[in-house]
Amino acid sequence: MFNTQSPVPGDLPSSKQLLRSTVIAAAAAAAILVTVVLPSEYGVDPTGVGSAMGLTEMGQIKTQLAEEAEMDRVKATTPSQPVPAQEGSTLLDRIVHEFGISSAQAQEMRQDEMSVTLQPGEGAEIKLAMVKGAKANFSWTANGGKVNFDTHGDGGGENISYEKGRGAAEDSGVIVAAFDGNHGWFWRNRTSSPVTVTLKTDGAYADIKKMM
Repeated sequence: MFNTQSPVPGDLPSSKQLLRSTVIAAAAAAAILVTVVLPSEYGVDPTGVGSAMGLTEMGQIKTQLAEEAEMDRVKATTPSQPVPAQEGSTLLDRIVHEFGISSAQAQEMRQDEMSVTLQPGEGAEIKLAMVKGAKANFSWTANGGKVNFDTHGDGGGENISYEKGRGAAEDSGVIVAAFDGNHGWFWRNRTSSPVTVTLKTDGAYADIKKMM
């Protein structure tokens, strides 16, 4: 058996020393909260240290993306205006009815160019009417500015997000419609100046329009 010696009173920290250590730890935690956590997570920078370290911008971006994600969630859960059902109708028929075009036109290749100007804080959406499996090439530019964007689709009770980005000056690629419906882009201007987004498309889609 090992005999352990009881600590000598002089070896134990005094109440004053314990209080001092607690105060120092609390002060250090408060300093980290104010200079690091608040700027990097919430974009709040009361001391200015976060801005100098680049943390405030990170927190502002996180806050913006969280707000936009909540807006997208609310939008996705909001029931859309129902389309009157017709005997023998299909999702393609509904697209044709909505855009006022023929079924043959829905399969044709076409090219379009459209621009939209966004004021600070404003968002806009442009969609293509496409059938499942149809492809459309696209390219858009913010004409010297930057925007946050979400490339997505919806229709027939389905929703999909193809790509998201923030602070982007341009993007290009191919949309392959995952289902019959509307497929396109939502942009939001988070800068302090107006931004004009110019979109160019070509491919198999029935129509293109700015969504209200």
